[in-house]
Amino acid sequence: MSHVAKKRKLDKTRQDRLYFDSYTDVTIHEEMIADHVRTNTYRMAILSNSESIRGKVVLDVGAGTGVLSMFCVQAGAKKVYAVEACSIAEQAVKIVKQNNMEDKIEIIRGTVETVDLPEMVEVIVSEWMGYALLHESMLNSVLYARDKWLQPGGVILPSKAELFISPICDPVVEDRLHFWHTVKDQYGVDMSGMADFARRCLMNSDITVNPVTLEDVLSHPARFAELDLYTVTAEELREVKGRFSCESFGSAAVNAFCVHFTVTFPCPGPDNKPMVLSTCPFKPETHWKQAVLYLDAPVAVEQDTVVSGEVSMYPSEDSARHICIHVDYTIGMHKKQSKTFSIPDWSSEAQS
Repeated sequence: MSHVAKKRKLDKTRQDRLYFDSYTDVTIHEEMIADHVRTNTYRMAILSNSESIRGKVVLDVGAGTGVLSMFCVQAGAKKVYAVEACSIAEQAVKIVKQNNMEDKIEIIRGTVETVDLPEMVEVIVSEWMGYALLHESMLNSVLYARDKWLQPGGVILPSKAELFISPICDPVVEDRLHFWHTVKDQYGVDMSGMADFARRCLMNSDITVNPVTLEDVLSHPARFAELDLYTVTAEELREVKGRFSCESFGSAAVNAFCVHFTVTFPCPGPDNKPMVLSTCPFKPETHWKQAVLYLDAPVAVEQDTVVSGEVSMYPSEDSARHICIHVDYTIGMHKKQSKTFSIPDWSSEAQS
């Protein structure tokens, strides 16, 4: 398995500080709450689980502004411990009081790994998902809370996560590459020699977070991993991997893969139909968009061309909260290719 060039490794304390500092500004909270798919699915899932929540003690891991905690009170929770490590907890205290829920919700400032709760809980709720599901590595905190604070037979919301991959054709990149071949007609100067340089810049090893349109997806999504939050361990999160295989819809040029995820909430009731929060390109857009992985060069496919391989996701050696994605893939009769991707550092401090 190849790895990206090494930078100075961040110690865990610094990694955590950069991560929590990113949540101190209003913009990220506005983006999350304004994401109707995200926020409304959580609200409806929590209310649908009112039989499991009513009269119970709930732990909200990474509570942020406290919106999920307040949904739990609306669903009948007796007590909610809202654990939040960054300074947005101060705003959560105000919001909880504004909604007259301070007798039900206790905001606790700190990480779930360091705080001390006065009792065990019967429900854990958390919105822990990052880009490509595992970026930011917050799921480890949910598992820690599960193992330390959740009573036997307790409920975890959401309870399952799944990862999918699809081959895509991104026309924007192709247009940008073709641009250099059009300069001569416009200005009389041949700039086509820039095309290879542009391809290396655009189709690099970064995990690009962009919305992918339905028209650009070249096959049905293939599931390559499933995480059961009741049983998955922190050790298993050190490498989440799985094989995939799909068939192309028609003739096109594959120039990237798209990774997306779903999380599932059990919904007890007459039909017992679970509720799914999906970041699939075929569904309404969320703030997670999709993770796009550009190949070094496009590969032509025809109807029913098989695209197969294996995906491996693991924490970066430089920062454990950053995810890397390694893909071994074969397209049609072409030989197997491999490429490793990572999300760019969120702070220049990582380089200092």
